[in-house]
Amino acid sequence: MRRSELLAFLRSHRYAVQASVSADRRAQAAVVGIAVSDDFEIVFDTIDSSRKAANLGSNGSIALVIGGTHDGDERTVQYEGIADVPAGAERERILELYFSRFPDGRDRLAWRGITHVRVKPSWIRYSDFNSNPPQIVEFDRDGLAQLV
Repeated sequence: MRRSELLAFLRSHRYAVQASVSADRRAQAAVVGIAVSDDFEIVFDTIDSSRKAANLGSNGSIALVIGGTHDGDERTVQYEGIADVPAGAERERILELYFSRFPDGRDRLAWRGITHVRVKPSWIRYSDFNSNPPQIVEFDRDGLAQLV
């Protein structure tokens, strides 16, 4: 699989299901709108009082599932990484990435407690069950860096 193919698949989806774990080890999941950088970072917004924000504030480990929502299209990406909330120039960079995907996100800057989360990938599995045999490709952080 080529880098451009994986990025195109990720970018063809506006939403993902994210999952995190609370300090008392309870699972939490929610649908989030996503933007994807050229380095496979995922950016989404949330309110700082949300369960996901609290969970990620105490434990940055996050998983996301992208795809698998259209009848007849059995392709998904399972994505694991570490979430943070950048400041300064990095915050400005991820905001521009996010706003390029969700222009209405600029309006949400007025919301009390809005925050933007960046996720850096540590592991990605692309699965295509449309093909026979299925195509399943896994990438760790180093493997993603080596994709051409």
